[in-house]
Amino acid sequence: MSATVLSLRGATKRFGGLVAVNGIDFDVTEHEVMGLIGPNGSGKSTTLNLISGALKPTAGSITLHGTEIAGLAPQEINRKGVARTFQLVRMLPSMSVLDNVMAGAVFGHRRAWGQAARDKAMALLDRVGLSGRANNRIGELTYIDTKRVELARVLACDPRILLLDEWLAGLNPSELETGITLIKSLRDEGRTIILVEHVMDAIRSLCDRCVVMTSGTKIAEGTPAEVLNDPEVIRAYLGDDDA
Repeated sequence: MSATVLSLRGATKRFGGLVAVNGIDFDVTEHEVMGLIGPNGSGKSTTLNLISGALKPTAGSITLHGTEIAGLAPQEINRKGVARTFQLVRMLPSMSVLDNVMAGAVFGHRRAWGQAARDKAMALLDRVGLSGRANNRIGELTYIDTKRVELARVLACDPRILLLDEWLAGLNPSELETGITLIKSLRDEGRTIILVEHVMDAIRSLCDRCVVMTSGTKIAEGTPAEVLNDPEVIRAYLGDDDA
């Protein structure tokens, strides 16, 4: 049995009277791709924000390889091996594609400097299909290519666990096929990934297990086939009239 990498126990986030994440429990094991799915507003991205340190939990525990990370600053959690992408791509627009990826190597979990960082960044740009765009500015790239740069930068951190927040959102059908293939290759490398996604073809083809959320709570957990056939999950997505 694979070792547990990440554990959430009672993870909760309140914003005043609103409970955005309500006592979430789940484990992610090494080399697993975990899908975090549910309707809009169900608390998925907030859960990623708790894991990555963008938000501090109101209550509960989040451990990485048995060490508590709940409440640590984002940069501390990143240096412990958690790296993420964002729903809205966040780049450094004044810097080249290569420099953006090098930033991940310099500030990440396993740091590289100088020529080592450059070599690592170039290898990762090749890995995501952008080896010929290293000297471009971010503003010169297509939307999917900015996502590729963001993914390369995250991989340059050499993370223990990779958080992908709707990385496939906004892609056209051919880009979507390319994106799924790229994430599948990361899975095949044995990377540990939490994937927040609405694209069900991606969930079915990429995920080992899924946690389903609605209104801040977990309502199901299991394989994609199990959860997507769960009547409660169908009701959460479609409403009572269609379940």
